[in-house]
Amino acid sequence: MKILLDIETLNKFDIKKMYAIYDSWPEIAKNAFNSNLFSVDFKNVNHIVFAGMGGSGALGDIFAAILSKTNIHVTLVKGYILPKTVDSNTLVVIISVSGNTVETLTVLDSANKLNCKIITFSDGGKAQEYCVKEKIEYRKISQHLSPRASFTEFLYSMLRALGPILPIDKSDIIESIEQLENLCKIISSKNLSESNPSLKLAEWIKGIPIIYYPWGLQAAAIRFKNSLQENAKIHVMVEDVLEASHNGIVSWEKPSSVQPILLQGDEDYIKTKDRWNIMKEYFKENNIDYKEVFSIKGNILSKLINLIYLLDYCSIYCAVLSETDPTPIRSIDFVKNKL
Repeated sequence: MKILLDIETLNKFDIKKMYAIYDSWPEIAKNAFNSNLFSVDFKNVNHIVFAGMGGSGALGDIFAAILSKTNIHVTLVKGYILPKTVDSNTLVVIISVSGNTVETLTVLDSANKLNCKIITFSDGGKAQEYCVKEKIEYRKISQHLSPRASFTEFLYSMLRALGPILPIDKSDIIESIEQLENLCKIISSKNLSESNPSLKLAEWIKGIPIIYYPWGLQAAAIRFKNSLQENAKIHVMVEDVLEASHNGIVSWEKPSSVQPILLQGDEDYIKTKDRWNIMKEYFKENNIDYKEVFSIKGNILSKLINLIYLLDYCSIYCAVLSETDPTPIRSIDFVKNKL
């Protein structure tokens, strides 16, 4: 079997060994969910706001997907401003891995002044200081190297803490961890061959990826975009497959270095499946090379976390194959230092 990457090269360019943390994602997830983190049960909640930026904001995307088929209104805030609809029956979930994200700290202060129900998750920082001072529910979760690498630590800790208000069975959470364990054997650094789908996809990416996704898998698509941008330092686009049929597909009438990746769900709506087939037919007729990535069968958490694991690993391999260290984020640091 052809070896696409060797461990020496992986260690040479992934200087802080981000890949080693990803190798441990299933174990991290299991330990986080089985921790003694105290759960909360807020009453009379009819609106949940998830506030966070970057890797922290991606966690909100996951919870929005889990809650999408319930009667609870969900809002994602990736910025400074809370929606006008919040009140005392709104639960505002503050997520800042560092605890120092200025946008999210602003939302925390606003929610407190509006007398909302609040719970905050961070690895210390100003968020912890504020919550202690204002007697706000707070849970400290340890960071692994970076916010994006800490995804499973935070996700499964939050699943534990928010358990009483989430419409997800414990068995579904356990299933998702078991699926992570199965996937790890295929995509981790222990398999750097062509049978590794994350590595195979990374080797294919040479230009600007555009990620097409269906309703329900938006969280995985956005996370993939963010991870490729932060780890591989490349431009990436995302488009809903249905919306793209009304505008974005016209862009393919001219040659470009853009590469389409079709992110498909096991249970996509029948009309969405038709649209996938039409788009693939269009690409074939116009000699446009594309790749397909499919979700596994299972509950929505299993589908999303497995896609994120596979695609996040792809972003690390993509970085290393282009001789780029995935960890440094100098441009983000530049912006933060100016705030």
